[in-house]
Amino acid sequence: MNVRRTIRSAAAIGAAGALALGVLTACSSDDSNDAGPTTDLPTSPAAGEPIKIGFIGAEGGVVALPQLRAAAEATAKYLNDNAGGINGHKVDLVVCNQQEDPASATKCANEMVEKKVAVVAVPMTSQGAVMLPIIARSGIPYVAQAPVSAVEMGAPGGFMISGGSVAVLKAQAQTAAKEGVKKFTMLIGDSGDAAASIGQMAQLFFKPAGIEVKTVIIPSNVADPTPQITAGLADKPDAVTILGDTRQCIAGLKALKSAAPTVKKYLIATCLDKKVTEAVGEDAVEGAKAFTTVVTTGDDPSVVQYRSVLAKYAPDVDPHGVGYLGYQVISSIAEVGHSLPAGPVTAAQFKAAFAAAKDLPVPAAPGLTFTCNGKAFPKAPNLCGTSMLVSTVGPDGVLEDSTVVN
Repeated sequence: MNVRRTIRSAAAIGAAGALALGVLTACSSDDSNDAGPTTDLPTSPAAGEPIKIGFIGAEGGVVALPQLRAAAEATAKYLNDNAGGINGHKVDLVVCNQQEDPASATKCANEMVEKKVAVVAVPMTSQGAVMLPIIARSGIPYVAQAPVSAVEMGAPGGFMISGGSVAVLKAQAQTAAKEGVKKFTMLIGDSGDAAASIGQMAQLFFKPAGIEVKTVIIPSNVADPTPQITAGLADKPDAVTILGDTRQCIAGLKALKSAAPTVKKYLIATCLDKKVTEAVGEDAVEGAKAFTTVVTTGDDPSVVQYRSVLAKYAPDVDPHGVGYLGYQVISSIAEVGHSLPAGPVTAAQFKAAFAAAKDLPVPAAPGLTFTCNGKAFPKAPNLCGTSMLVSTVGPDGVLEDSTVVN
């Protein structure tokens, strides 16, 4: 498989993930207090010269994710008031919201250049191919938590904290091999050429492990796709994953209940959403393997800090929801910024700091690190890591026994 096709295939599954985010925001848990303990934050205000950090969110359009901005703003307040800033520098967060269309994305990218920010943070977007070139041409590093477009994965000037679709498929293939899976089926929505592209991408990871992998399309134009899904499971796979939005997760899990009740289930965060479990029952996901890049429960110090920052500065943001993307991207920039000088900080210095970043912790993801030297996945050199947290879904949807898959 050539590099261009590999990156294009990865982008297709990333786009499906972006679509899923739009659904997730409408159904976050109302019971945020079960996440775990919080703690008092230290008092260490920043006193150094401000650093302008651009933040491009998605609000005002079909996809509205105010949680991303709110969590990013909360993180900036925490850095400024409690964590001594970024190596002493105060964070001046410059926010622009686009509507997930080329026109508004172009406007936001140009605004970042005009306001001379030192770095641009983008949690996740379908418009990276529009924004990254504009920002990178001005020498400003473009930092995203997870890549969606091929441009984000490979164009100069981009740094992706997690491996996105590449990491998901890689971790699922490794887990399947470890569990003795011989036949693996992917249920995926029928948007664009996603099914064909992801099928190609999956071969890169599953075939060397001796695992037969196929895709089954979940049609969006029928009320109940159970017959199509059931037909696709006729060869009795050993394990199944569902790649799509919450609606597709519901359809897939309902079909699995009747057609393959004992099959191993490999689920991404979309399929663990409260809306899904309310529709299919928690028993439909209990015992499944979960593939994520964040932990929201438990007592790990980085996770407790995440919950504490949101509790203090963004109490309306559900720690179980997508706000973690805004938190992680700003916190990761702060991690990299610890190597910056005390004086004025330029975009060139920030870009060099990212290129030199090695084994830095991914915030609120115990065990995950990022290194931005282009070697994590050479076919997509902007990926700073391809590791995932693989957990078992326990009672009440709690993720248990999390391990890092590299």
